[in-house]
Amino acid sequence: MTDWLEVHRGDAPLVVAFPHGGAELGGVEARFVSPWLARRDTDWWIAELYEFVRELGATTIATQVSRSIIDVNRDPSGASLYPGQATTNLCPVTTFDGDPLYRGFDPEEDEIAWRRKTFFDPYHAAIGDEIARLRAVYPAVVLYDAHSIRSRIPRLFDGELPQFNLGTNGGATCDPALEAALVGVCAAFGQSYVCNGRFKGGWSTRHYGAPQDGVHAVQMELAVRGYMDEPADPSPENWPAQLAAEPAILPTLRALIAACLSFAKGPA
Repeated sequence: MTDWLEVHRGDAPLVVAFPHGGAELGGVEARFVSPWLARRDTDWWIAELYEFVRELGATTIATQVSRSIIDVNRDPSGASLYPGQATTNLCPVTTFDGDPLYRGFDPEEDEIAWRRKTFFDPYHAAIGDEIARLRAVYPAVVLYDAHSIRSRIPRLFDGELPQFNLGTNGGATCDPALEAALVGVCAAFGQSYVCNGRFKGGWSTRHYGAPQDGVHAVQMELAVRGYMDEPADPSPENWPAQLAAEPAILPTLRALIAACLSFAKGPA
């Protein structure tokens, strides 16, 4: 553990990663149009929402660095994960809504390389190490990449996002049985969901998912309305809202994590 990277080791065959829950701005706050704008797209309270996974033996990996400094779920080569669709890059220069992040010069090549070496590489080294540690014990390990996002962002998607957005890159990153189990959980709880819709899985899901080698990766993007009072127009006065005392989606999340563990552990 460092001051910006937290790894909690568990013994179950499940790694839950939080790539976008951080709000630290790496000492360059003054360069942003505003610190609030630089933090607006944070996956607010995501680690707190999933805190229960530690009780089940899951390993958790969380970065405290804001995605506005570096997005550790983007292809480090700069290739778009969603060709033809609006998205942000490795070191974002705009918000999800398209607002400029920087007052002056955007990060240049040498600064991007420094941010990658300082933050991106250690974060992914930790994920790789924990998967390898658990894979040495279990024939199957699940990486659950945990995300959240505002329900309406017209630049990124039309209308209101489903509550649960499961991504397996079209079924390539995990066994079909795991995908089916997670879809089944979402359907059983009666809340809106989609599998491989707008969010098919970011770089982590696609990079680590290798079902033929016993590593099964999924991404879950949550609409934040399921666990916080989401304002129609976020502002410094109302955003972020507080985590709900009893999030409406928590029973579904518990069932999703249970399905991941059941799959990874195999028949009793």
